[in-house]
Amino acid sequence: MQSILMDFKLWSSLTLIWIMLSCNQTPTKGKNLQGFALGTSYNIQYLSSASEQEVQKGIDSLFYVLNKSLSTYLPQSDISMINRGDTTVVVDNHFKVVFEKATEVWKATEGYFDPTVGALVNAYGFGPEMAVEKITPQQKDSLLTLTGWEKIKLRKDSILKKESPDIYIDFNALAKGYVVDVVGFFLRELGSVDYMVEIGGEIFASGKSPKTQESWKIAIDDPRQLEQRQFIQTIFLRDQALASSGNYRKYKLDPATGERYVHSINPHTGAAQKTNILSTSVKAPDCLTADAWATALMVMPLEMGEELIENNPHLEALWTVADKNKFILVTSKNW
Repeated sequence: MQSILMDFKLWSSLTLIWIMLSCNQTPTKGKNLQGFALGTSYNIQYLSSASEQEVQKGIDSLFYVLNKSLSTYLPQSDISMINRGDTTVVVDNHFKVVFEKATEVWKATEGYFDPTVGALVNAYGFGPEMAVEKITPQQKDSLLTLTGWEKIKLRKDSILKKESPDIYIDFNALAKGYVVDVVGFFLRELGSVDYMVEIGGEIFASGKSPKTQESWKIAIDDPRQLEQRQFIQTIFLRDQALASSGNYRKYKLDPATGERYVHSINPHTGAAQKTNILSTSVKAPDCLTADAWATALMVMPLEMGEELIENNPHLEALWTVADKNKFILVTSKNW
């Protein structure tokens, strides 16, 4: 994570100077910032001597910088211009860190985690674009030529090279987690040890809650909820990240068996396949890693995911699985 902190320091050195000059010498009671950014809500609780106004300005500036690099919703962001085929974009260190993590998880999951799968997701009607009524084998093969993380290289001059200009990169599966980490580094630079950053459900909790003086208490959504929000489990986090992924609000019922299932796209075959994994949650040392793995575990077979998590001493996971008319929770050994 040193590369993240290095890039953050380069951006924030002057900002931190004027924030620290306005701070008192001793921390006050816990503070809370809430709002909307990156297409979702955020909730930041922290203990710091910096004023809420100054911290808010710093965080808003971070959101701007990260959006400019990684947001597929901004036409002039680096990633959007790359997706349009611009071969002159020089990416920043934020982009590099996310790219490297995507490559790491892509390799570890044998290609099940793949940020180039967006064209297939949209075609099957699981994304924001218009779905094809029925995908023919020829159309699927054509889309597969635009799928595959191995078809992208990050050159030493910080320019991305794609085998086809039409390959579409989407970092939404891990960008929120990265933003959580960067905001956490920002708070740490202000001298905050006790803080919790939550953006769109992705979380990093440091130290203890100023309210309870204990580890941060975090609730995980229940896939069975309808209109009223419910939780399947409450856990305690300290110096750890938690990220969740799920398709449970888009499940279907098998007319023959009545079983619930969702679809996931197999990046290897291009097929939309049934899966009874409704949601996943991952604990990791940083939120970028947790976010990427939560998405990866939704796509790969349950048995494969369990084995990979058990063999990684830095990760723990929880799966919510549909079993006929009931739900079961599957957890890694030390969850």
